[in-house]
Amino acid sequence: MTRLNPIYEAMEPTIFEYMSGLAIAHDAINLGQGFPDEAQSPDMIEAAARALREKSNQYPPAFGLPELRDAIGRFYKRRQGLRIARDQVVVTSGATEALAASILALVRPGDEVILFQPAYDSYAPMIRRAGGMPVSVHLSPPDWGYDAAALDRAMTPRTRLILLNDPLNPAGKVASGTELALIAAACRRNDLVAICDEVWEDVRFDGVPHRSLWSMPGMEERTVKIGSAGKIFGLTGWKTGWLCASPDLARTIGRAHQFLTFTTPPALQWAVAEGLDRADSWFAPQRAAWAASRERLARGLTDAGFAVLPSAATWFLCIDLAASGIAIDDRSFSERAVREAGVASIPVSALFEGEGPRHIVRLCFAKDAAILDEAVERLARFRDGLTAEGADGAGLR
Repeated sequence: MTRLNPIYEAMEPTIFEYMSGLAIAHDAINLGQGFPDEAQSPDMIEAAARALREKSNQYPPAFGLPELRDAIGRFYKRRQGLRIARDQVVVTSGATEALAASILALVRPGDEVILFQPAYDSYAPMIRRAGGMPVSVHLSPPDWGYDAAALDRAMTPRTRLILLNDPLNPAGKVASGTELALIAAACRRNDLVAICDEVWEDVRFDGVPHRSLWSMPGMEERTVKIGSAGKIFGLTGWKTGWLCASPDLARTIGRAHQFLTFTTPPALQWAVAEGLDRADSWFAPQRAAWAASRERLARGLTDAGFAVLPSAATWFLCIDLAASGIAIDDRSFSERAVREAGVASIPVSALFEGEGPRHIVRLCFAKDAAILDEAVERLARFRDGLTAEGADGAGLR
């Protein structure tokens, strides 16, 4: 019998797969995995269907359809004021593949890569698979602020890259101009490349246009900017993403991409290109619906006695169990809530390596209003049940 690779043989399911599995097993409302429930945009569906009927269904170019690569450049010029040419764009089968290709192309054995924690759970395993070593810089609730001194302490002669997720999943944190400047200064001072996971760049509720690390002085040549049509359009199953970088970096990362997925379904590329060229007003109703869902869940949870942390972006809200007077840790809360209350969530400690806060739980608000209301009612009853367990030390403080 062929030996299995011990790296993957011993690997546990992701927290998202695990909690979604529990949600299915217990017929629970799934506020754990991040995907929207609302009806999909008929314009985008029709664009993909039309492309299937009328465009080529054969292999597109490995680096992506020229039309999509150009549309990505136009989108970023219009929305963020960036100048990105076609030869700076590589289309990938989702942002996770863009991350994998970037890490495989840029991380050499022995390199250290700084991660801000909490972090998307693919970052550290991919760095290790490339032969690198993830080095954690922990961010702390409620503001999840970036600290120059903590970043400097993480630097060693082996540091080669920084991986920045902005806006930050799961916290909904958006880096300030001052924070971007300190990260950019650290990159320039230490001659680092920054891989910037910016998939939530267009899912913001603070009324401020997204500012990429790319735009900071001296960063255009040392930044890999990653985006996602799945997040921009709420079409997570399309798995259409991209990376933007200097021509040399893009070409090198593209060589890694060609041996991963090689290319991405052409009909989806045609549809995304069409969608990115739509007027800003076309995007407004979807953003308004997501904002209304965020406010609905935040208000319901607050009224039920939960301490809700601020969230300026993403599809997620976090609740602070300790500030809510709940004495159990986040993993225990999530495990019990899905089994006893019928609501799935994500314990944020699962997105930390090493010691991190164990009192923060993430919930997805991109759901139908009736589903959110039912979830709040179930969680409120669950919280009341914990009150009765206070004598066991497993309920409310």
